[in-house]
Amino acid sequence: MRKELVVILLFLIPLQKGNAQNKPMALTFEQAAKQGISYEKLDSIYVSAIHADTSKAAFKTEAEQSKLFEAYTQLLKTFGTYLTSNNFSWNAPTKCFNRIYMKPDGSIDYFLYHFISKPGQPEPISEEKRIEFERLLNRFIQSYKFGITASTKFAQCSPVSYGQQK
Repeated sequence: MRKELVVILLFLIPLQKGNAQNKPMALTFEQAAKQGISYEKLDSIYVSAIHADTSKAAFKTEAEQSKLFEAYTQLLKTFGTYLTSNNFSWNAPTKCFNRIYMKPDGSIDYFLYHFISKPGQPEPISEEKRIEFERLLNRFIQSYKFGITASTKFAQCSPVSYGQQK
């Protein structure tokens, strides 16, 4: 009986670890690197959504790329609305760089971000505000489906300007 229990536990431990890895994650680029999730490693697994060499892109045609930009714009707008509906507001316009890694069905695996400050200036948001942003972003990506699918895992990135809602 004891031997069977040990065998069962040996099978369950990897399953639990695998399930934890399937949970979408929002992290700064620095946090991701500390956890061994470098963007270079992710870039080797996820195909770029668009690429100058279309053979290296997940979305090759103009029509596909147009749908990609619409879906990406919608993601950012929906997230902005989500932040507002959860009483998150920006003190000032805030620049950020996002790199989002998605499954073929549009589910988000990783959402890496970095707030951008000008040289010699303090961070654009407080650590407390960043933590709240990340908490809400993690909740948002749990159920968000990107508005376009692909035949492979893919990544999309861009700078973003978040601002005060009117």
